[in-house]
Amino acid sequence: MPEAVFTEKAPKPIGPYSQAIKSNGFIFVSGQIPLDPSTGEIVGDDIKTQTRRVLENIKAVLEVAGSSLEKVVYSVVFLKDLSHFQAFNEVYSEYFTKNKPARVTIQAANIPRGALIEISVIAEA
Repeated sequence: MPEAVFTEKAPKPIGPYSQAIKSNGFIFVSGQIPLDPSTGEIVGDDIKTQTRRVLENIKAVLEVAGSSLEKVVYSVVFLKDLSHFQAFNEVYSEYFTKNKPARVTIQAANIPRGALIEISVIAEA
């Protein structure tokens, strides 16, 4: 049976969804935007700062679910502007040094709360 995952170390959902769902040996992490978990506000106004915050949020959700970034198998990345692709990749590669998950990266016209980035991942439990 699917199990909802929640941690105070990541932002509370801003809609009717779970931070993640653990099911059948996988963890499906909902799209994370660069919200500070303690304030609920967007962190930074540049892609590198926002990417770090998003990945830290994902890391926190995965850890409470008994997983880690090393177990991520797939990620979906939405960038507000694809001209940020190189700067985003610089930060992303700091978090995925050994295991480089399969990934989709697309430009999105509008990301919640005016964020520059949103990332969702699937990881092994």
